[in-house]
Amino acid sequence: MTATRIGKHIRASRDTVYRLLLDGSAVAKWMVPDGMSSEVHEFDAREGGAFRITLTYDDPAAAGKTTGNTDSYRGRFVMLVPGERVVQLVEFDTEDPAVSGSMTISYTLTEVNGGTDLVAVHEDLPSGLSPDENEIGWRMSLAKLAALAED
Repeated sequence: MTATRIGKHIRASRDTVYRLLLDGSAVAKWMVPDGMSSEVHEFDAREGGAFRITLTYDDPAAAGKTTGNTDSYRGRFVMLVPGERVVQLVEFDTEDPAVSGSMTISYTLTEVNGGTDLVAVHEDLPSGLSPDENEIGWRMSLAKLAALAED
């Protein structure tokens, strides 16, 4: 299993970025790579709280990890440190063993130069997920998070 680690400087306060990490409506806007749409079915942003999200490819011919052209996943919040850290356990809803298994996603926020340095780490990627493609998707998503926070 592998990991993806990405840093992003966001010209907004840590409190703003933290709030956007825990707002289901905001997550539907930013935590989605280009070429996909997002639907947040459940989002209980508290330690132990659960979430469930479906990403749908714009291209109906694209192969999803769950069904047809969708990637559905669920998870729970493991740790929330206000303004500093969010840790989630995440798992795809799938029958495919190549993309099954629990992954850990953590966000660490540090106040720097009038903004926030965000470090996102996506650990325990299943063997069926390309680390390079995962990184590309995360870069797209974090750019959307920055745009939302800086607006």
